[in-house]
Amino acid sequence: MSNLWQQFTLSSLPLSQWRATSYLHHLVGLVRDWRRSSWLMQWADLIGLVLLALVFGLAPFVSNALTGVLLIACAGFWLLLTLSDEGVAGDHSAPRFFTPIHLMVLLYWSIATVATAMSPVKKAALMGWEKLTLYLLLFALISRILRSPRLRSWLITLYLHVALLVSVYGLHQYRYGAQALATWVDPTSPLSKATRVYSYLGNPNLLAGYLIPAVAFSVAAFFVWRRWAAKALALTMVGANVTCLYLTLSRGGWIGLVVSAFVLLLLLASWWSVLLPRVWRVVAIPLMLGVLVGVIVLALIFVEPLRDRVASIFIGRADSSNNFRMNVWAAVIEMIRDRPILGIGPGNVAFNKVYPLFQRPKFTALSAYCIFLEIAVETGFIGLICFFWFLIVTFNQGWVQLQRLRTHSDLQGFWLMAAIATMAGMLGHGLVDTVWYRPELNTLWWLSVALIASYYQGQSSGQPSQKTEPEA
Repeated sequence: MSNLWQQFTLSSLPLSQWRATSYLHHLVGLVRDWRRSSWLMQWADLIGLVLLALVFGLAPFVSNALTGVLLIACAGFWLLLTLSDEGVAGDHSAPRFFTPIHLMVLLYWSIATVATAMSPVKKAALMGWEKLTLYLLLFALISRILRSPRLRSWLITLYLHVALLVSVYGLHQYRYGAQALATWVDPTSPLSKATRVYSYLGNPNLLAGYLIPAVAFSVAAFFVWRRWAAKALALTMVGANVTCLYLTLSRGGWIGLVVSAFVLLLLLASWWSVLLPRVWRVVAIPLMLGVLVGVIVLALIFVEPLRDRVASIFIGRADSSNNFRMNVWAAVIEMIRDRPILGIGPGNVAFNKVYPLFQRPKFTALSAYCIFLEIAVETGFIGLICFFWFLIVTFNQGWVQLQRLRTHSDLQGFWLMAAIATMAGMLGHGLVDTVWYRPELNTLWWLSVALIASYYQGQSSGQPSQKTEPEA
């Protein structure tokens, strides 16, 4: 059974043999002679970090078009790095930039490519395919650059400081008021006059999705950063991010936060369980989960806005937001039935071309409001199955690497836990929304996936890396 699981999760896949025989891998190092003589490319990793810093530092504040330009720059730089890499085919000691996660990403991209070619709206699907390709190349660049623990920590630290700025402005909006840019709350709800903050992102649901990773990584930062001043800053980040996320009144965001906290607590309990006496190991996880449940229950009892907003989840079509989503989901399911194998092709442009043919009267939509339905409508059941397989492989790789890091008491493991919790939280949020596809969030999703993939190289390394962390 263990052997079967390893094969299913690609844990035992002989990637070194693939590199030795792959025609595609022969492209690696085509211009390595030029790189050896280039002064600029001696700083290749730092240049890559600067490009990534621009993406994650500017994403909440600039237009999607500018973010797209930065993604093109990242894709071009990854291509340059790959073609000039020192590794050559057949060299088993070459850096392992290709992991089981990369293989699954490549498989999904291949399915999306076929779905684009078979799409009933090919030109529209091609636009979505181009965006998907840019995100996947961003993943490839991040996973390569973040193999360095120091660069990994620098990029995460940058994101945390940017997220803190976003949260602080959200708190400012709550204190001094913010104009609603759309009808975000059911007019018949007791919270119809409540302020929903959106900070620089222009939408409270989008802001909530942006802050889910910020909460997980700021908790991890408390354990990674060693100075007490830095730990105090991490706690400040946790408080500001959680408070701002709550003030978005985004029910999907709250679901994502609870899922993320649940997974993070499980991983933290597992990490520390080896240090506990045997009798405490049995109760450690139930105790931490009990504390989480207790906090949620107390919050529901004593915080009336939270109680009212959560209660609206369970009243079905009586809530206008619920009713809207249910009508959109019904139309999307019909779209899937019409093209169940490979879907209509990737991207919101293709969706907007086809959805009007199936929509319920007066229920226009820009997406499926559920990422799993969105994947099924874009790439069919083949793409959806591949996506679930990709998730299993990624989470398994995260767990395997976490066990290795725990053996060495490597503080880098806390970043890994935060990445796993972030993915789980964003999937929880994505059950009822598709802000996941916006650049501000999609880049964070691929950051988390790439961070997990970046630890794969360390599988052959027994050296812990606690002493490579920057202070905040």
